Amino acid sequence: MEAKLKQANISKEEALKLRENFKTNYLETWAKLAKENIFFKEEFTEILDDSSKPEYKWFLNGKTNISYNCLDIHLPDKAEKTALIFEDEAGNSEHISYKELHQRVIRFSAYLKDIGIKKGDRVCIYMSLCPESIIAMQACMRIGAIHSVVFAGFSAHALRDRINELEAKVLITQNGFTRKNKSIELFKAASEAILENDSVTNLLLFERMKNNNELNSRTEKLISELDIKVNLVEEEIRDNKYQDIEKLSSIEPEWLESNETSFILYTSGSTGKPKGIEHATAGYLLWTKLSSKWVFDLKDDDIYWCTADIGWITGHSYVTYGPLANGATQLIYEGAPNSPEPNRFWELIEKYKVSIFYTAPTAIRSFAQWGLEYIEKHDLSSLRLLGSVGEPIGSETWNWFYEHIGNSKCPIVDTWWQTETGGVMITSLPGAEAAKAGVAGPALPGISAEISPESLLYISKPWPSMLKGIYKNPERFHQAYWSKIEGSYLPGDLASQDEDGYISIGGRNDDVINISGHRMGTAEIETALAKSPLVSESAVVAIPHAIKGQGLVCFVILSENTSNDSEDKQKELSQKLSEHICYEIGAHARPEKIISCPALPKTRSGKVMRRLLQEIAQGKEPSGDISTLEEKSILKDLLKNI
Repeated sequence: MEAKLKQANISKEEALKLRENFKTNYLETWAKLAKENIFFKEEFTEILDDSSKPEYKWFLNGKTNISYNCLDIHLPDKAEKTALIFEDEAGNSEHISYKELHQRVIRFSAYLKDIGIKKGDRVCIYMSLCPESIIAMQACMRIGAIHSVVFAGFSAHALRDRINELEAKVLITQNGFTRKNKSIELFKAASEAILENDSVTNLLLFERMKNNNELNSRTEKLISELDIKVNLVEEEIRDNKYQDIEKLSSIEPEWLESNETSFILYTSGSTGKPKGIEHATAGYLLWTKLSSKWVFDLKDDDIYWCTADIGWITGHSYVTYGPLANGATQLIYEGAPNSPEPNRFWELIEKYKVSIFYTAPTAIRSFAQWGLEYIEKHDLSSLRLLGSVGEPIGSETWNWFYEHIGNSKCPIVDTWWQTETGGVMITSLPGAEAAKAGVAGPALPGISAEISPESLLYISKPWPSMLKGIYKNPERFHQAYWSKIEGSYLPGDLASQDEDGYISIGGRNDDVINISGHRMGTAEIETALAKSPLVSESAVVAIPHAIKGQGLVCFVILSENTSNDSEDKQKELSQKLSEHICYEIGAHARPEKIISCPALPKTRSGKVMRRLLQEIAQGKEPSGDISTLEEKSILKDLLKNI
C-alpha cells in the first residue's frame, strides 16, 4: 500500500544503508547508535558480553539514567514545550511542559528518597493512565528504584501476589478514577492487597478524585482501619523543602550501570502464573528511543497519541519513555473510547490535532462496529500516521482503518513485539517501505527475525532491549525462551514470510489448534471470519473432540445489517459462515459450532478473555479471576446461547 511520508526520519536509502551496516558490523553499529542517542555519565567499555548466554549484557560499565534522558536532556531547548496533554473522561484537561514535568518528577523522587526508598528497592504502582502515574514511574527511574506497574483493572488478589513476589517496599496508588461514568475505587483494592503483606512500609496515595465526597469518605475510613501508614502525596509534597526547585535540580540522579534492572513488568504465561519480566537500563532506553523515532516518524511538531495503558509494556515503551526520550508532545486519555459517546476518540483527535494515532486491532474493530456516523462528524485531517499493536490486525480491519480513519492517505505501521522484547521488532518503516494490509512487515534494522521449518518465529541474535530475565526464576527464563532453537530467542508465535521478506504473524504457538493433524492458529480463523461481510468481530477457541482431538468453536458479533432473529436464520447464518471458513482455509477448518453474541468478554484494555470463552464453549460456568472483565453481564448472555 503506497502511502509514504515526506521527509521521513528514515528514507529508503538510509534504511538500506543501516541494514547493511548491521549485516557487516553488527555490534559496532549498535555501539554507534548508543553513543549518538544516549547520554552516558560514564562511557561503556564493552558493547556485548555473551559469555553467559542467554544472560546477555549490553554496553558494559556505561552509566546512565533513563529519566535524565527523558527530561533533563531537553531542558536547554525544550523547557517550555508541552510534554503531556492530559484529558479525563469528564473533559478535565491539563497541559504539562517539559520544565513542569521535570519539576514534578524531581519533587516526587526527593520525597521517595526521604521516606527511605533507595536504588534497587522495588516499588509497585497501581494507578490509572494519568500524569501522576507517569511522574511516579519517572521518579522511580530517577532514583534507581525498580518499579513494577500493575494494571489498574487487576483485582486486589492479583495485586497482592505481585507485591508479595516483588517484596515491594512501597505501593503507590490513587483514591480512584472514572471510567464509563463509574467510580473505580483503586484505593479499596490497594488496601485489601496489603492486608496480608509484610514488605510494604508505605502506601502512597494520590487524591485523583478530589470532589467525590462519597468516595473520599470511604477512603478516609479505610485509611483509619489500616495498620500501615498512608502518605497523602499531594499534602506532603507541599512542604517547603520540596519547593526549592533549584536545589532539587542540583541533586544528581542515580547513575545506573547499563545492565542494572530498570523495571519489572508481569506478563501472562502458559503455566497460568505471571512472569516478572526484568528489563535492563541502557539497552532498553536505546531501543525505545530509536524505535519511537523510526517507526512513528516523530517530528518536533507532532501530537502523538498511544492509547495503551501504563499497566502494559506498550504504555511503558511508547507512552512513558520512548516519546519523552525524543522530546515529543503526546496526548494521554484516562477513560473509555465510547464514553460518553462512541465518538470520544475522534473528538479528541480533532480537538488536539493529533497527528500520530497508535491503538489496538480490538479497538479498531469496535470502532467499525459502532458505525461511521461517529467518525464522519469529526475532522481527522490532522492525522498523518496510524499504528496497530497487540495482536494481528488482519487485512479487513487494516483496510477499514486505512480508509475510514486515515482517509486512504496515512501509512499504517502494524507492529509486532512483546513485553519481553522491550520495543517494536517487526513492522514496515513508514518512509522507507510500503505497508501490506494485514502483514506486519520486515524486521526492523538490527533485528534478526527468522522463521523455522515448523513456522515458529525466532530471533537469532541478541538485541539491546531484550529481557534481562524472569524475576526470581532463571530456570523458567531458559526453558520458556531459549530451549527450543539453539542460541535463539523463541517468542512463541507462528509466522510466515513472503518473497519480499515481510513477516505475517499467525498467532501464538500455544494458541495452535490441532484438528485431525492439521495445525492452525486461532488468529488465522479469526482473520478468515473478518473477511465475511456478515461478521463484525470474532473470537475462536478450541474444545476437546473425541474423534479429531480438537474442534473449533467460533464466537461472532454480527454486522449491524445481519439478522438472526429466528432459529432458521441462525442455522442459515452458521452454515454460511462455516462454508466461508472452509472457502478461506479448507474443509479441515470447519467449526463444530458458530455462536452469535452481542459482545465478547474483554478486559478494560480491550483484550478478549479467550479462557472464559473456552469454558463457555464447553457449557461450563466461567471460573478463575474475572476482575479485569469490563462487562461481567456478558457472561450470562453467552451461556444462554450455548
